[in-house]
Amino acid sequence: MATKIRLKRIGRRNRPFYRIIIIDSRKRRDGSAIEQVGWYNPIESNKEKNYVLKEDRILEWLKLGAQVTDPVNKLMKRSGLAYRWHLIKQGLSEIEIDKAVEEWKKERDKVIQDRIKAIKDKKEKLKAEKAAAKVAEEAPAEEAPAEEAKEETPAEEAKEETPAEEAQDEAPAEEASVEETPAEEAKEETPAEEAQDEALAEEASVEETPAEEAQDEAPAEEASVEETPSK
Repeated sequence: MATKIRLKRIGRRNRPFYRIIIIDSRKRRDGSAIEQVGWYNPIESNKEKNYVLKEDRILEWLKLGAQVTDPVNKLMKRSGLAYRWHLIKQGLSEIEIDKAVEEWKKERDKVIQDRIKAIKDKKEKLKAEKAAAKVAEEAPAEEAPAEEAKEETPAEEAKEETPAEEAQDEAPAEEASVEETPAEEAKEETPAEEAQDEALAEEASVEETPAEEAQDEAPAEEASVEETPSK
């Protein structure tokens, strides 16, 4: 009978939990298991405590020819069971196998501690870099107001000088306009004076006309008077 050592999922949605079972390879995925030899909880963050293997029973089934799936094989490597099975296939004695497995576990613990230390150092380094970057950002921010104050001082002086210059420019312009005003008034007054002269001339002609008529009428009357006695 071809058997497999594989995972069987149980649990509810979004919270998986697996049993490690021995099952006939010809049965369906959720078929009945021959034996349960452990469990695996992927939700648990601690990888050293999220699984349990019955090593003796697994070894017995391996000796009977059971095939291991990849997920179960990874768990066996993590626990050292895969290394033990490798040594058994080489024909070593139980004492030699136990000794080799113990050395392997010590080396593995050392590797795990080194990894934890490396991760911790990396986090501290990133934290220090962020703190340094924050200090570097705050320093230019403090220097910026001082530079702006220096730049604003000449600008204010320029603003203060500008009205004085404008006043100086406006003064000659006003004088020029004042000088031009009499000339324009003179031009405007000239037609008025001409009109007055013409009016006086017309009045004089009007006054002279009756006088001349009176003079012309006077001789005419005298002539008529002289002619009357001769008759």
